[in-house]
Amino acid sequence: MTDRAAVCQGPYGGENGVDDCGDPVRFEVARHLRAPLRVCPVHLGPSPLLADGVLWPPVIVLVR
Repeated sequence: MTDRAAVCQGPYGGENGVDDCGDPVRFEVARHLRAPLRVCPVHLGPSPLLADGVLWPPVIVLVR
């Protein structure tokens, strides 16, 4: 089984459980009072708009 910390949680922030993307993580999007949202390149676009608690302007970090 794949490590949950290394798979995409986008675009909604991992609240979907089995409906999460599952692609490898490439970016982290900072969120207020929550763990950073770890996303793949496909979900980097929609995640700042759709996920809860995303800082504005978005703070995005390349993780690998």
